[in-house]
Amino acid sequence: MAQCVTRVELSVSCENLLDKDVGSKSDPLCVLLQDVGGGQWAELDRTERIKNCQKPEFSKKLVVDYYFEKVQKLKFGVYDIDNKSFDLNDDDYLGGIECTLGQVVSSSVFTRPLELKKGKPAGKGTITISAEEIKDARTVYLEIEARNLDKKDFLGKSDPFLEFYKQSDVGTWQLVYRSEVIKNNLNPCWRKFSVPLQTFCGGDFNKPIKVSVSDMDDTSSSDLIGEFTSVTAKLLEAGDRVVEFECIHPEKKQKKKSYKNSGIIRIKSCKIERDYSFLDYVMGGCQINFTVGIDFTGSNGDPKSPDSLHYISPDGINEYLIAIWSVGSVVQDYDTDKLFPAFGFGAQVPPSWQVSHEFALNFNPSNPYCQGIQGIVDAYRQILPQVRLYGPTNFSPIINHVARFASHSAQQGNASQYFILLIITDGEITDLDQTRQAIVNASKLPMSIIIVGVGEADFKAMEFLDGDNGVLKSLTGEPAARDIVQFVPFRQFKNAPREALSQVVLAEVPKQLVSYYKLQGWPPVKLPEVKKM
Repeated sequence: MAQCVTRVELSVSCENLLDKDVGSKSDPLCVLLQDVGGGQWAELDRTERIKNCQKPEFSKKLVVDYYFEKVQKLKFGVYDIDNKSFDLNDDDYLGGIECTLGQVVSSSVFTRPLELKKGKPAGKGTITISAEEIKDARTVYLEIEARNLDKKDFLGKSDPFLEFYKQSDVGTWQLVYRSEVIKNNLNPCWRKFSVPLQTFCGGDFNKPIKVSVSDMDDTSSSDLIGEFTSVTAKLLEAGDRVVEFECIHPEKKQKKKSYKNSGIIRIKSCKIERDYSFLDYVMGGCQINFTVGIDFTGSNGDPKSPDSLHYISPDGINEYLIAIWSVGSVVQDYDTDKLFPAFGFGAQVPPSWQVSHEFALNFNPSNPYCQGIQGIVDAYRQILPQVRLYGPTNFSPIINHVARFASHSAQQGNASQYFILLIITDGEITDLDQTRQAIVNASKLPMSIIIVGVGEADFKAMEFLDGDNGVLKSLTGEPAARDIVQFVPFRQFKNAPREALSQVVLAEVPKQLVSYYKLQGWPPVKLPEVKKM
């Protein structure tokens, strides 16, 4: 397991972006991808979208783990976003660059011309990236409201939003947070928000912080209402009482002797909490339990026939086995006992030949554990000639099976066990509604689901379960508490190195694990040692 040396956050800004919108400027967003081998790129992070702007300075930082011993190829892509879908394929591409993380961290400021494709510049567009090591795992949480802001709009009240800036070492102001816009309101109360302490003030509580309130116009330009300058130490006084600041418009103050202020900014709450990382939980004793579910339905084809998805080739492999090895070989490092339950579904099983949707691969329902990944492979090879492929393709029984264990673990009230279910299927799902409900229920538990689709089927239902195009909901409309499903079609990785599949399907798991424990408010079982500064 490669040891992550440190985490870096990347600040991104662009200039002279192409203008793709008729009648207005582009609405850019920047996405960060990492090369995972075999021509495959996995998304690591993305910024917010900024409306009508050809010179965006993104406030959302892109966070990436930095490995000294790896050449980490990165791709920055800038898109014009004109819809609400998460997928970027339906958005206009404004240009991008490919580089390595080493190049970025070794330059204080890294500026490159944007390209639409290799050798084809995206007009005069440029992208500037600067890196900062995240040395601090603490986060600032703030709740802010304003009173009696100046009215800026001729017909209505102002549409105010907040911006926080920290002062750089050379004295310039760097944007660290931009709030949502509250329409038509001179006494706005903004949503509670959080910013990593390193981003917010570089960990220095006495570093100047500038807070500005502006009015967003329909044209998406903005007018300053007022601002104030303070330090984090002063904001933290709002731990047990409201701290107020006068919102001052510098020009108005200069012009009018009678000018008092343009409103009052009230810091209702400001506190610092520690954010734990995936490695904090793993190093703190969290075990990752790995379960495999294998599709034995008739649509796979007769295992004896070379065109079957279950046919084991003369060199001893098929797509099911490659998926088990690829994902299992990474996950097994996080499980001390290396005992993995493995199940099949959708086959007629001896001796009664009843269809079963969760039969143990080793035919031992009271002890379905296989010793290591090799144990799963051996059990699969042994059972294949002993069952009859049948149907239907029901996912919910095996999801509910793992969820029962995850639910029992959650009742312990600590971050000691997390569950990953790998389902390998040819894609023709039958119990979609029950599966949706099972996933929504599981989203409240310490578990993640990985679905690898083998063969050439249409995997629309799987992509729907993945939830990347919006929050998955049960039939009754209950939304998933968090996104826990990652789907990938195996065919995309046929010619890629074996590690490419595991890197893509497991890319989301650390975030999913951390999001679950954060939701519960559970720290690692063994807390990381706080290094003395």
